[in-house]
Amino acid sequence: MPGAEAIGRRAQDCYKAILLGLPSRPSFPLLPKVKVTPIFLAALDNQTLIVGGLTLGFLIISLGIHEAAHAFVAWRCGDSTAKDLGRMTLDPIPHIDPFMTILLPAILFFTTGFMFGGAKPVPVNYHRLRNPLRDMMLVALAGPISNFLLAVLFLLISKLLVHTFGLGSNEIAVTVMYEAMRWNLLLAAFNMIPVPPLDGSRVMTFLLPQGLREGYASLERFGMLIIFGLFFLGVFRVIVYPIMSYLLKAADFLTGGVWA
Repeated sequence: MPGAEAIGRRAQDCYKAILLGLPSRPSFPLLPKVKVTPIFLAALDNQTLIVGGLTLGFLIISLGIHEAAHAFVAWRCGDSTAKDLGRMTLDPIPHIDPFMTILLPAILFFTTGFMFGGAKPVPVNYHRLRNPLRDMMLVALAGPISNFLLAVLFLLISKLLVHTFGLGSNEIAVTVMYEAMRWNLLLAAFNMIPVPPLDGSRVMTFLLPQGLREGYASLERFGMLIIFGLFFLGVFRVIVYPIMSYLLKAADFLTGGVWA
């Protein structure tokens, strides 16, 4: 279908533009400046395969933690549905969706060089929450916050590897940690877009006046079409890239800025 192929190509271009916008190594002097070919343009040599496989592994773990964070906050707010179903766990296996978590990221990486995916959504019973409107916002925020904290952790590890253990910036371990950090920033930023059913829409629902909430929530049935439309129109980069840049600066600040 020509239309579907055009949307797919446009989505790919948008992802690449975002990843080109963020440096393959930080623009601030965290790591030695070297000329690095973006991973999606690199040949699939042994190092690229290893980096891709390890990054995919960390992405799967990160997606599981994202969903577990939703489940934990829902439980703390009165809804034990996800906990009862075994979803409040750091074990990534219960959170895996075979296509979205494994096949799609792997296919994207080894065919185009960029990687993205999703996990099995955590079920939340709105009516079991103590303060449903507020608590749905808190449950939603837990996912992107977990990805940001993971990004901080991966950035800290990359700094330790370079500045404490003396690894070069092109070493596999450093590259994997930095890629894992970037993908977690992308997950955090993407999920905060206020388009149902993304996490940002739950926050927007809480903030909107009561008279607008029902109409806004009804957009969820068209959510994926709206997201594809954002890809096709190039709006995705305009929204996500600035958020990722701010999050990257915040992560750098929380990990001590420039290390001597």
